[in-house]
Amino acid sequence: MSTVASPVPVDVTDLPLASRQDGRYPRPQMLRRDWTDLSGTWSFRYDDDDSGADSGWATGLPAPRAITVPFPPESPASGIGDPGFHPVVWYARTIGRAELEAAGHGTARPRLVLHFGAVDHRAQVWIDGRFVGEHEGGHTPFSFDVTALLTDGADGVTDHLLVVRAEDDPADVTLPRGKQDWHEDAHAIWYRRTTGIWQPVWLEAVPRTAISSLRWSPAGPTATALTVRFLGRVPAGARLRVALRFDERDEDLGTTDWDATASRPTLDVRVPVARQRNGQAEDELTWSPEHPRLVDAVLTLVDQDGHVLDAVSSYLGMRSVGVGGGRFLLNRAPYPVRSVLDQAFWPESHLAAPHPLAHRQEVELIKALGFNAARMHQKIEDPRFLHWADRLGLMVWGEAPAAYEFSPTAVRRLTAEWTAAVERDASHPSIVTWVPFNESWGIQHVVSDPAQQAYSRALVDLTRALDPSRPVIGNDGWEQQDTDIVTIHDYEGDGAVLARTYADDAARTRALEGLAPSGHPQFVGGAVDQGQPVMLTEFGGVRHQSGGRREEGWGYTTATDGDDWVERITALHDAVRASTFLAGSCWTQLTDTMQETNGLLNADRSPKVPVEQIRRAVTGQ
Repeated sequence: MSTVASPVPVDVTDLPLASRQDGRYPRPQMLRRDWTDLSGTWSFRYDDDDSGADSGWATGLPAPRAITVPFPPESPASGIGDPGFHPVVWYARTIGRAELEAAGHGTARPRLVLHFGAVDHRAQVWIDGRFVGEHEGGHTPFSFDVTALLTDGADGVTDHLLVVRAEDDPADVTLPRGKQDWHEDAHAIWYRRTTGIWQPVWLEAVPRTAISSLRWSPAGPTATALTVRFLGRVPAGARLRVALRFDERDEDLGTTDWDATASRPTLDVRVPVARQRNGQAEDELTWSPEHPRLVDAVLTLVDQDGHVLDAVSSYLGMRSVGVGGGRFLLNRAPYPVRSVLDQAFWPESHLAAPHPLAHRQEVELIKALGFNAARMHQKIEDPRFLHWADRLGLMVWGEAPAAYEFSPTAVRRLTAEWTAAVERDASHPSIVTWVPFNESWGIQHVVSDPAQQAYSRALVDLTRALDPSRPVIGNDGWEQQDTDIVTIHDYEGDGAVLARTYADDAARTRALEGLAPSGHPQFVGGAVDQGQPVMLTEFGGVRHQSGGRREEGWGYTTATDGDDWVERITALHDAVRASTFLAGSCWTQLTDTMQETNGLLNADRSPKVPVEQIRRAVTGQ
């Protein structure tokens, strides 16, 4: 589809600069100026016998308690702090005129959209007793057009009751639950549960015809691909205009537009970058951990007379990732991955971050410790964390939260939620690889069961179909079939032994033949080594409790004191650096998490020894 010059100038100066936002907006790559956060104090009620729906709780909760949203009721930050089994919970709060005004509701933006960042696991929503809709999937967002339910009626009512029912059976192992325990008390490597609302609830007013979602995709060094979906009918003659700007250099990168009439309701375009016409200045714009350059974008939908129908602010990162020659490639060059396993679990708030700034602080800590990547373990992380990874320069491995049963129900649930997660996060330049399975969780008999082998292959291929621009890891750690990176988990505690195990090409051959260090086969289903990059994606796990604490906890090995702990970390990282074939690594783990005391940081994110000591151990410098 050809592009044409903009016929009428459009003033979008009131839009925020997406790459320089403050980190509070729940959808950081598609900003509007006006929105209102519905987090805070809500009414709350357990429904252990699941009688609330029949008892009419959709119109109001009897004898409710107060809860602070978006913190899960298991967490202290919620004000509830009950980690027991409660499979059904209810929430309620009033939406009044002040919220509608803060959301920007008015004649220019008559539609009202109610957004949920994540509700674990199944949510049903009512307004004033009228059913709005439902959603299944505890880690992915959903929204409803609630215009008809939140506008004033003839009786002059201006306050409306929002009610949410959340269902999250703690014993159902077909749910994609990740590290959430199905036992009442946390055991082994699993942690306290996160039930119900755990990411922001927010309200936004949009025009009658609006941009409802967008996705950026790499398209070489001279352009970027863009997919835009619209809400409402796009009028004849309407055009979508995209203006790119590199704020770091105060540089206009060009404006182009396209006929949006035939979108129905999706428009796919290739957006050229003016200064990259022949790619000469590619290195000045590309994104990397060392230079996390972001290109700002303003998308404006205008009618045939040039009047603005809708406008949003976004950003993108121009970078490519891949594999080749046994190495991980960033912007077509070999790039050693130095990653850390991040459970992203807080003692006071569990899977929910304790405050928006915590996402930035997490990224800053990871980088300060000397890592250039984080593997978000068994959790689809809040998009606001990904924004700070984009902005501050941290590569991220996007990983699916596992179910623990193989069945048609588990297959359906994980496939649906993983599809939604890839779609939500594909625009973030920080995400550099996808991990749909880990250590055969949910496919425990993949060695011998053809159905589980087919499922593993299918989800890997589905991921590639949804996003062909990133490597996909088939089953992190062991029992791999179709994978772009061969990954190994090895918790050997002796640095000298680890160095011999991964020394050279002969060691590579030995490591990939037969059994992995876990005792599981490295390859299954007839798969063999095809020369892919090899990474040690879990290692370390050395236990140490700072400050003389001797609480219960465990690690894969245990240090005697702080000095011994630093020596062990250094020796194990030295072993990885000495390998001639390892393309990257991932240290276990960033923080102590409940009973696991093998973090580099305490659970409150304070370092166990000075950060500089940890950084020297990790980087060798």
